[in-house]
Amino acid sequence: MKQGLTSAIRRFPTRSHAVEELAARDDEFRSICADLMDAEDALRRHLDSAIANHNQHEAQYRELIEGLATEIEAALDAAAGIPFTRRRP
Repeated sequence: MKQGLTSAIRRFPTRSHAVEELAARDDEFRSICADLMDAEDALRRHLDSAIANHNQHEAQYRELIEGLATEIEAALDAAAGIPFTRRRP
């Protein structure tokens, strides 16, 4: 499981524990993390190739990566919750 989380942990190193905890209990979160890793790998392969329209495809990969990172961050924020203070009677 940890392998699929490496991209998310690399992107959010101060929240690595939260990434691991959420991934342990949330299949959808694990899937988004795996998608981020796959998109980063695809971008690396694309940059290493000599494909025409290099810049257009690179921009599309980067947009996908940023969108996935935003989803991961939102999920981490939601999982952290908002602390509520108790009212005293």
